[in-house]
Amino acid sequence: AALTGALRFQVSAALKEGRVTPTELCQKCLSLIKSTKFLNAYITVAEETALKQAEESEKRYRRGQPLGALDGIPVAVKDNFNTAGIETTCASNMLKGYISPYNATVVQKLLDQGAVLLGKTNLDEFAMGSGSTDGVFGPVRNPWSYSRQYKEKSVPKSHSEDKESNWVITGGSSGGSAAAVSSFTCFAALGSDTGGSTRNPAAHCGVVGLKPTYGLISRHGLIPLVNSMDVPGILTRCVDDAAVVLGSLAGHDPKDSTTIQDDFKPFELPDLTDVSKLSIGIPKEYHAPGLSSEILALWSKAADLFKNAGAKVIEVSLPHTCYSIVCYHVLCAAEVASNMARFDGLEYGHRSGMNKSTESMYAATRREGFNDVVRGRILSGNYFLLKQNYDNYFVKAQKVRRLIANDFVKVFRSGVDILLTPTTLSDAVPYMEFIKEDNRTRSAQDDILTQAANMAGLPAVNVPTALSERGLPVGLQFIGRSFQEKQLLTVAKWFEKQVKFPMIQLEEVKRHDHRGFQHQKSASFS
Repeated sequence: AALTGALRFQVSAALKEGRVTPTELCQKCLSLIKSTKFLNAYITVAEETALKQAEESEKRYRRGQPLGALDGIPVAVKDNFNTAGIETTCASNMLKGYISPYNATVVQKLLDQGAVLLGKTNLDEFAMGSGSTDGVFGPVRNPWSYSRQYKEKSVPKSHSEDKESNWVITGGSSGGSAAAVSSFTCFAALGSDTGGSTRNPAAHCGVVGLKPTYGLISRHGLIPLVNSMDVPGILTRCVDDAAVVLGSLAGHDPKDSTTIQDDFKPFELPDLTDVSKLSIGIPKEYHAPGLSSEILALWSKAADLFKNAGAKVIEVSLPHTCYSIVCYHVLCAAEVASNMARFDGLEYGHRSGMNKSTESMYAATRREGFNDVVRGRILSGNYFLLKQNYDNYFVKAQKVRRLIANDFVKVFRSGVDILLTPTTLSDAVPYMEFIKEDNRTRSAQDDILTQAANMAGLPAVNVPTALSERGLPVGLQFIGRSFQEKQLLTVAKWFEKQVKFPMIQLEEVKRHDHRGFQHQKSASFS
């Protein structure tokens, strides 16, 4: 039961009371990782290291000196965060075999709190994608593909249809982390969020996905995609847990000049009983082309839920939203071109055997090391940054970005506390359907509701809300004011309590491990 429990109130309590030991918890999670190997959620499993960390945690509990709520809690980290002694690949041939000499700040903070690092999770190559299907280690499978809820609703189109081809994607690019949390192999996982890469897979995998305010959590050691938008993201099974992890990670880091200077005080989320003083904004522009009628109905129902509870619900306008996806892709490609220049085969990572000249070695290294998606973004980014194009593309996109950020400022100044929007256009699509379209097209569709929060640097969280007609998770997104994570998560927690999202019933894993799951509402770890 501890395995499906919440960090905050059940697992930490069970560890403190000695009902379960950190080693038992770690072994159970490692066993589940093995029995869910078919999900391809993990790239590297650090079994030996994890068991040593669990052992150390056990000693602290015996002495009655746990380091905090995360001590002994199994966690996973997306494979674009540097981890000392554990391979960091970004799911790319370019970094296969690369072992960083240092830990990312967020990883170090987790370890300092006594968390047990189980391994590194799968992603799209260099986090460029929205399906977790484009990494060199293969696609991640959504745990809900193997749930009783989905299997009862999904009818094969023909008798000959291979049930194996019916599995759905996790979303991306932090799909491995979302799948790891959703399938109970860890209690919390780190993702990265540049345009929705934490919230998108959280919505598709039925977990909470938090993108904090830009600058609240250090990016040091996160292999950069878009420096001006990247934020470490947090994936957990409930909102309370996200607040616990945020409390451990947030605050100034001298190694990242973009982090806040002020001290961050961790907070406990209050139980909100009265929402009558809240003003919830419904941005009309988020009724985007391609939004499924099912999600539209759910969004409307959620707005009514707040209204009926006494909150003020008003339609608002973010007029520059229609330009945001184009603006995002120009800025994203430009920064990618700059960031990927470091992978030249000289300092670290893959190096081609081509030795005719330095230039031919550079070219061969990058051709062999990067996939088509990464090379495509580098090419388009360099095009936007050419002297003759710079003003027309990059500078113009920066100006539009400012207008988009100002839209949010105006709405929040008008008295709105929180914005409520869909997270994704639909529930998760089958893998075979997803790969019919190229990565660029898919990303433009899938990031449309999430990337504006990154461009404005605002905190946003996905809360799992209901199951679709196909038995798959659907989530809604709450966007808050800068550095107002406490208010944002308090409202998200209230909403989470109202909707009572069901726990996944993993048929496939039960066959591997019949003791693994007691079907109860998911709770938290501390």
